[in-house]
Amino acid sequence: MLTRLFTSSGGPIIVFILLAFMVCLVVARAIQVVPQSRALVVERLGKFHSVRFAGLHVVVPFIDRIASRVDLREQVTSFPPQPVITADNVVVSIDSVIYYQVNDPMHATYEIANYIQAIEQLTVTTLRNVIGSLDLEATLTSRDQINGQLRGVLDDATGRWGIRVNRVELKAIDPPPSIQQAMEQQLRAERDKRAAILTAEGVRQSEILQAEGEKQSAILRAEGEAQAAVTRADGEARAIHTVFEAIHSGNPTPELLSYQYLQMLPEIAQGESSKIWVVPTELTAALDAVSRGFGSQK
Repeated sequence: MLTRLFTSSGGPIIVFILLAFMVCLVVARAIQVVPQSRALVVERLGKFHSVRFAGLHVVVPFIDRIASRVDLREQVTSFPPQPVITADNVVVSIDSVIYYQVNDPMHATYEIANYIQAIEQLTVTTLRNVIGSLDLEATLTSRDQINGQLRGVLDDATGRWGIRVNRVELKAIDPPPSIQQAMEQQLRAERDKRAAILTAEGVRQSEILQAEGEKQSAILRAEGEAQAAVTRADGEARAIHTVFEAIHSGNPTPELLSYQYLQMLPEIAQGESSKIWVVPTELTAALDAVSRGFGSQK
């Protein structure tokens, strides 16, 4: 029957089609185009042969085999929340994110079966060790310290796998609801306490400033009154001194002084509250002096 098939008129066409298909298959298996930031791990007869990076590459069909295709770009993996116990026996739920990059495709292929799962399990165990040495308050306030410790441990462990851990971030640290309520009440009490302290301090400062202002005002007022009294006393002293000097320089006679005394009497009597006018004893002496003065002129 086969002889009949190949001796017929359609036999050579079928053979040509089969040969063309085999050639296309061989060429397709032999030519490999590797995209940018990718790598191919090639095995030859079951053993590691080479790593092919971005570009056009030719492999030997049916002898070389593509063991794995590795992405060399930085990758991000988010792990589900993990329950972790702190040093003060509080269970917190922690979400973590790992930023890593494959540096050696050969080691990432042959040193570890599933490096993503290995990184996840290593992250969980490292988190439990780190958080187990911290209390709840230190856990909530020491994210940078925890991230640094996680990155150091993961980088050391994954280095032999050809993987570099660039960054570790804790997305969320969630304590139990009862602890959250207690923390909120504590924070509210602290805020109320700070508000009361600030209010009392403000009232105290206000009263101190007011007392200081009143004190300074009283001091300045007293100093002003004292200065005014001194100024008035100095003015009156100078006036008396001037009058006294003028009188002595004019060499007044007793008759002139008596005359001036008599001229001042009407001004004394002009006061509205003066109902009774008491004639002093010096008035008769002054009149005698005036009469003697006029009598001497005669």
